Amino acid sequence: MSFANPAYLLLLLLLIPVIGWYIWQLHDQDASIQMSSSSTLSREPKSLRVYLLHVPFVLRVAVIVLLSLALARPQLSNRWSKESTEGIDIMMALDISGTMLAEDLKPNRLEAAKAVATDFVIDRPNDQIGLVVFAGESFTQCPLTTDHAVLVNLFKSVKFGMIEDGTAIGLGLANAINRMKDSETKSKVVILLTDGSNNRGEIDPQTAAEIANTYGIRVYAVGVGNMMMDSEFDEETLRQIASTTGGTYFRATDNSSLKKIYEEIDQLEKTKLRVREFSKRTEHFAPFLIAAVMCLLLEIIIRYFALKTITN
Repeated sequence: MSFANPAYLLLLLLLIPVIGWYIWQLHDQDASIQMSSSSTLSREPKSLRVYLLHVPFVLRVAVIVLLSLALARPQLSNRWSKESTEGIDIMMALDISGTMLAEDLKPNRLEAAKAVATDFVIDRPNDQIGLVVFAGESFTQCPLTTDHAVLVNLFKSVKFGMIEDGTAIGLGLANAINRMKDSETKSKVVILLTDGSNNRGEIDPQTAAEIANTYGIRVYAVGVGNMMMDSEFDEETLRQIASTTGGTYFRATDNSSLKKIYEEIDQLEKTKLRVREFSKRTEHFAPFLIAAVMCLLLEIIIRYFALKTITN
């Protein structure tokens, strides 16, 4: 409980002189009489009026206390928090060229990449996530969306042969950038996954990386596969793409390492949580005010009716 006007509690200090004055009055008004014995008086029953003699003063003190509390306006505060999330825009650029059918990851690179990416999507419910696929060309399989059930189904339909074979890394990256460049979200990320070197498309990968950097888009580049199986793999280009955009380059040589890479990206790109605290105050001066009025009325009744004969 808190008080809206705590200064009124200082009125309680008035009780000190009031009580002091009352005690002084009682002492000053004491009368004495000499008697040979008071035993006879002590056996006399005391009337109700004697017991009520000090009640009006006690009630007057109670009125002062209750009015002071009422004027101070006691309030109960109910606090609660409201959480809101600030999501991240994530476009996945997935290589679906023929080399992604290599079986150094099980059952093959493409299926392993799809499975791990699907788990990543499911674990980030507050983010807008989309999917771009590329081989010799590139197209958007799913634009940015928070409907992750639709995105997961579209992931399942991705397969080799959907588009002309080849590896247009720059084109795939540029397509992903184009899908999020106008987004007002503060955090924008592309996860680029490939196992080859750029051999198709009109856009150079480094040029695409510079465009991404211009729009504040980070690129996490993931190279997939065992070095022994893909002699054309261009690891240096992926490193440069990541470095230019402020992202990170990862190397996945098996299913386990690929899963750990997505877990690390998940940690690097945490969805931001904002917490707002609200407070609702409820006034509780009325019970004190009512009690003060009741005490005052009771004092009047006792003082001017029950004790009338004494005071007179």
